[in-house]
Amino acid sequence: MEKQKINWKQKLTSRKLWVALVGIVAGLASVFGITENDYAQVAGLVTMAASVFAYVFGEAKVDAARQFYQDKQPEKEESGDAKKEE
Repeated sequence: MEKQKINWKQKLTSRKLWVALVGIVAGLASVFGITENDYAQVAGLVTMAASVFAYVFGEAKVDAARQFYQDKQPEKEESGDAKKEE
């Protein structure tokens, strides 16, 4: 039997994983008596971090797609102006 590699990118971008983690953190916070103010601060921090992560991940995908399509394009010929100068 061949051992399969774990696709960490897919696992870490799973919404189910993040919802489960938020549930665990919220549960632990209520057990340890976290106040509403602390909840608000943590929610703000998580929102900020998620926004940064989403932006960086999105830009990386756009850059990768741009590079992929540029690599597939045939070489463009020089413009007509360059030929006229010869």
